[in-house]
Amino acid sequence: MLLPIGGLFAYATPESQELANSGSAQYALAAAGPLANLLTALFLAGMLTGVSGGYSLLVTPYVTPAALLRSLVWLQAALGVLHLLPAYPLDAGRLLRSAVVGTPGSAATSPSARALIGLGQLVALTVIFVGFFQHDPLLPAAGFFIFIGAQLEDQGVFFQSVVDTVQMREVMLTDYAILSPSDTLADALHRCVHSLQEDFPVVRGTQLVGIVNRQRIVETLRIDGDGYIQGVMSRTFQVAKPEDTLGAIIRRITAGRGLTLIPVAEGERIVGMVSVQNLMTSMSLLAEQRKLDRPDTGN
Repeated sequence: MLLPIGGLFAYATPESQELANSGSAQYALAAAGPLANLLTALFLAGMLTGVSGGYSLLVTPYVTPAALLRSLVWLQAALGVLHLLPAYPLDAGRLLRSAVVGTPGSAATSPSARALIGLGQLVALTVIFVGFFQHDPLLPAAGFFIFIGAQLEDQGVFFQSVVDTVQMREVMLTDYAILSPSDTLADALHRCVHSLQEDFPVVRGTQLVGIVNRQRIVETLRIDGDGYIQGVMSRTFQVAKPEDTLGAIIRRITAGRGLTLIPVAEGERIVGMVSVQNLMTSMSLLAEQRKLDRPDTGN
């Protein structure tokens, strides 16, 4: 979600996202935002005062529709300073959370994490009230978006902390149908009729060579007639290991541009698969199973 108080990160791969959330990379990303705002403000201020020697940036009100260029300078400066506040999810708040709590998924429900969320909300409310007393419409707006952003990010981190405790072997499907590259589309359609699967691994011997979904099979049969699976299967896919966490796989699915199936393999042998279609059902059933497996502390 793109909020007026900050930017939106986009990662090229799930691996780059995981790298950005660990080590010194997150400090560089956090510093980039306010630094860019402050440097932009300095550049614009230098350009305005250089072009017009009599142009003053210290005239109040600093932000007004009557002086758009001056307003742009102070807005950039204000955004840079705003992100230095220790309010999650602002940049300084992210660094504080990382330093106190550690990895986002490791302790999202810990007392320290909850305290930092409360601190961010307190800062947001303070900004809102200061804006009201100063009759400044920008501060209440900024505080409101900080408050909403903290809520959204807290929910996302909590969800991530849950899925990072689940391994692929716990939710993968082990009873599924496979296709061969030499299967005809008509044979594959017959298999689809008797299966609830939307996506099928295509296997040659023990090696995974592609993935095909039933919609692709039906559309090709309607348009081009019968053919072979190897002509319609997708050769772009990602493979998971049984010990991989579900959180990492969800990041792959969301960054996979239409990726709906991830096979699970030990070496070159396919031992299961996870699809968007079955993921929520598997998660809900796993939660029920963990409740049954949990020792009864009431007795």
